[in-house]
Amino acid sequence: MFTLKRCGSNVIHSEGMTIDRPEGSGDYVFVFFRSKMELRQQARSVYAEPNTFIIYNRNSHYFYRDAELPLVHDWFHFELEEADAWFERLKLPLDTLMKAHDPLYITRKVNELHWENLQNGSFRQEIIDSIVRCLFMKLSDMRQHVEASQPVSKYYDSFLHLRNEVLSSPSTWYSVEQLAERMNMSPSYFQQIYKQIFGIPAVSDIILNRVDHASYLLKNTTYTVSQISAGCGYENDVHFMRQFKKFTGQTPSEYRGKS
Repeated sequence: MFTLKRCGSNVIHSEGMTIDRPEGSGDYVFVFFRSKMELRQQARSVYAEPNTFIIYNRNSHYFYRDAELPLVHDWFHFELEEADAWFERLKLPLDTLMKAHDPLYITRKVNELHWENLQNGSFRQEIIDSIVRCLFMKLSDMRQHVEASQPVSKYYDSFLHLRNEVLSSPSTWYSVEQLAERMNMSPSYFQQIYKQIFGIPAVSDIILNRVDHASYLLKNTTYTVSQISAGCGYENDVHFMRQFKKFTGQTPSEYRGKS
């Protein structure tokens, strides 16, 4: 079972910082670099571009510092028996920089891990174990099939750029036809490639992002349900409430009431 030691989600250092542990931290460390970093590997400097990650071994020297400001990263420390065998099975090499093929997925999972770590429920440890396993298996799956598939790797960067644009604008509705036209593809081929890359149909991805944004607004603002519905791109409050309940199991009002 994965044991979480500590976790940092969306950690920002506006003035930068340096992490230097010559003998490691005594546990395993996952770090997702969301800004450019300078790393020290085998006595030489290596630059990690945004949206790359690394899994440090228990006693590996790890050093990184900002190469641009602000420094932004997600991270967590963990323990796992027979970790070497686990990561070998997943083909995720330790102490190696790897490209994140779905950056948004990583930030969401680490955020989920962060909040679950603050809970005191009966199944807290099991839930944390499930989240971490899910994250690493997804990273392995994405890495193997994106890098091994020529059609997927060919379109990956352009699809990632498009997805980031779409998910950053939950108030704007995008149809599959519009998105496919942007990629100069037929709608059916666009949907095929989108699901291959991100593991979810485009429409479902957009709806889940809207529901996630609505959930945040319900918990952190005093906007009415109608205002939130409009802010998430819905023209019809009833449609919004039906979709929200379908994906969360609760109405917006019920969700807001569970603080």
